Amino acid sequence: MRIVRFEHGGTVGYGCIEGNTIYELLGNPFDDPQIGEAVGSPEAVRLLAPCEPTKVVAVGLNYRSHALEMGHDLPQTPMLFLKPSTAVVGPFAEVVYPAMSGRVDYEAELAVVIGRRAKGLAPADVPAHILGYTCGNDVTARDLQAKDGQWTRSKGFDTFCPLGPWIVTDLKNPNEVNLVCRVNGVVKQQGNTNDLVFDVNALVSFISQIMTLEPGDVILTGTPSGISPVQRGDIMEIEVEGIGVLRNPVV
Repeated sequence: MRIVRFEHGGTVGYGCIEGNTIYELLGNPFDDPQIGEAVGSPEAVRLLAPCEPTKVVAVGLNYRSHALEMGHDLPQTPMLFLKPSTAVVGPFAEVVYPAMSGRVDYEAELAVVIGRRAKGLAPADVPAHILGYTCGNDVTARDLQAKDGQWTRSKGFDTFCPLGPWIVTDLKNPNEVNLVCRVNGVVKQQGNTNDLVFDVNALVSFISQIMTLEPGDVILTGTPSGISPVQRGDIMEIEVEGIGVLRNPVV
């Protein structure tokens, strides 16, 4: 199932896509919703971020290739940081280049969407607590990241966490999917989640030992090598195999 969150006629709701038609979900996707009436095509509505997380938990240096390009050893445990919920935007939403930064980078990521409250999970219990997966872009003010020595400012600006275009609930193997980032149609990143230092089950389990994960919370699993800056006017595209393409302009 592909789950969307959308605005249509002044109303915001959840839906599922069958073919090229969105059907309303009666209830929310975390509580066994029923499928309702047809709303229209994805082009006939405004697609929003497919969930409303209380928090976005992101992971640094979780691809071997990215750790190498950054000149770091592989982490012994997941390197976690938080992005605020106010950073979340949906597909086609503008990403605002902050005035205080001189370098803003894209970061293509597979995003995990939590479906059930999760606390203290063993890795084997993780799949039952995942609703599905979507595309994520961990937009980063790279100069501020280096200057600050910690990542809250560089990762936390409003609009710095595009998600979408929808949640796929039946991704066959999240630890074996290709990721691509394109800027203005030019490929900048290519990777596969088989290069993850800590796979999805290990990440969710580890994070759940620290904090309770609520339905709708998002985990960004890391980015492969190939990071570089974007400029105002650029179009960023994050494509994850089996999910789709997340597209956002930089303004």
